[in-house]
Amino acid sequence: MTQIDFYVLPDTTLEARLDFACRLTETIYRKGYRLHLHAQDEAMAKALDEALWIFRPDSYVPHALLGDETPEETDPVPVTIGWQAPPEPSEAQPGAQAMLNLHAEIPEWFSRFERVAEIINQHQDVLIAKRECWQIYKSRGYPVKAHHLPGQQV
Repeated sequence: MTQIDFYVLPDTTLEARLDFACRLTETIYRKGYRLHLHAQDEAMAKALDEALWIFRPDSYVPHALLGDETPEETDPVPVTIGWQAPPEPSEAQPGAQAMLNLHAEIPEWFSRFERVAEIINQHQDVLIAKRECWQIYKSRGYPVKAHHLPGQQV
């Protein structure tokens, strides 16, 4: 059964949420998971793509925006970013799979992942949406765990 982790930040800005998403992405990637970042829309997906390049000068997280792959790119990347459908399963990259859901709603296909991470900050729109997500996961019997973070260190 999919394990759900909610990371609760004290910050109120959407930028802080994006910054934490980059750091959490790096942590998950370094643990050997293949990760899919599910964005709210194309603009957020492109912002995540850009942020992963610049969030830390000494960090590199191989990633791709779904739909941006060029025909020459045949090697799957460990981190994908999208806002519509999930990434296709990769036989070339077996192993654990995780999703970081930055969308306001839970995608129907979330349960195909072993782990799902949700980031909550104190922005009113995010709080409302993620409280509802918490209730949906719990009502369906998924194990849900909250991680209350005093700062943004992962």
